Amino acid sequence: MTEKMVNVAVAGATGAVGNQMIRCLEERNFPVRSIKLLASKRSVGRELRFRGDLMPVEELTDESFAGVDVALFSAGGDTSLRFAPLAAQAGCVVVDNSSAWRMDTQVPLVVPEVNPHAIAGYKVKGIIANPNCSTIQMVVALNPIHRAFGIKRIVVSTYQAVSGTGKKAVDELFDQTRAMINFLGYENKIYPHRIAFNCLPHIDRFQENGYTKEEMKMVNETRKILEDDRIGVTATTVRVPVFFGHSEAVNVETREKITAVAVRKLLEESPGVEVVDEPTKNRYPLATDAAGQDLTLVGRIRQDESVQNGINLWIVADNIRKGAATNAVQIAEILVKDYL
Repeated sequence: MTEKMVNVAVAGATGAVGNQMIRCLEERNFPVRSIKLLASKRSVGRELRFRGDLMPVEELTDESFAGVDVALFSAGGDTSLRFAPLAAQAGCVVVDNSSAWRMDTQVPLVVPEVNPHAIAGYKVKGIIANPNCSTIQMVVALNPIHRAFGIKRIVVSTYQAVSGTGKKAVDELFDQTRAMINFLGYENKIYPHRIAFNCLPHIDRFQENGYTKEEMKMVNETRKILEDDRIGVTATTVRVPVFFGHSEAVNVETREKITAVAVRKLLEESPGVEVVDEPTKNRYPLATDAAGQDLTLVGRIRQDESVQNGINLWIVADNIRKGAATNAVQIAEILVKDYL
């Protein structure tokens, strides 16, 4: 890491991802000269720990970014639409975790293991977009396959943890599970149906084409990050009663001849990937294994016998870390090292 020191702000610091961003900055020894922890007015007065010190939470305002070099945003799309341009006008580069800027043609959408060169595009608007959590882990695993064999089509079904919705969803799963075990009543506040002991094929709002917004994020973001609009992508996203860690069943059809052996070797040599694939020993990626780490775990690598050039994969990652906070901090590391 460069010795260059920068002034940092974290917008949405009191949320689950914002908290993790702070921890990642500390864990990865990010070159922080000073740090501002920003949130809504109701969080003013709280303190969060950074490098052993308690730091006050400040209200996010139009003037928050004076003197700030890099801002990590995880405060929601509406907040980002309002404050990211103001931060950029103040000379700050924003790495935004919301969906607000992802498909803007003038804003780079970046996964550092896949398209770090795209970061250079930040100069147009002063904003870099962090992709959707389920997209990030998939493209980390699929990028080396695409570069080697040319991906023609992707069929993905996700099994996404409730932490992707936020702390209130985590609490709802806990409360419903406890209530059901004790034969007590429960409420559905966050999801339209009970999430405990259930699977909901419904993440985000339904669109006119019958897909959910989450599913279309995976379609559009994958093409943008892999820089290939020819790739066919179809997704079904499912919320499952797991606290942390998204899992994905991914079927890939390639343009060139592909084998499971070649894919396994390729992934074993790929950055950010750990192959966990010993089915005879019951070793395959689990959400419980991915939670708390930054690697994308890949297993169940096998030939798709229904098509000429097909591979099946099981991909798992921590949705709060690699799926959000760590990816944003990795982007900021490259930004500071190579561009600021």
